[in-house]
Amino acid sequence: MADIIKIDGNNIVNILNNKGGLDIGKPFSQEIFLIEVHIAGTTHIDNMNILEPKLTEGVEVQFFREPNNQYDSKAIVVKDKEGNKLGYIPRDKNEILSRLMDAGKILYGKVKGKEKIGEWTKIEMEVYLKD
Repeated sequence: MADIIKIDGNNIVNILNNKGGLDIGKPFSQEIFLIEVHIAGTTHIDNMNILEPKLTEGVEVQFFREPNNQYDSKAIVVKDKEGNKLGYIPRDKNEILSRLMDAGKILYGKVKGKEKIGEWTKIEMEVYLKD
């Protein structure tokens, strides 16, 4: 009985993202490429100089909706696997992605590349839908 996982609001996301010890893969599941974007707002992340070296090509990042964001009700936060905030999906690219997430679809990103432009760390990523 020690291997039973209790499901509550705090750990359901981790279980769905296969961090809770359960393998709940769907038959015939696939990743579908949707769009390429950069991560917006990286200049506002205090510890970006520590996080940036870990964001190498192919590293997956997670998306979380932020519908109560005071600036954008369609906001999607981008975080690394440890839960560190990296920035946002750009506002001009988040409308359809936020609707998909609100409908229960699982979206995630993969770092494609990065470059330093002055003080700005431009991180390019590909957005995927897991279906």
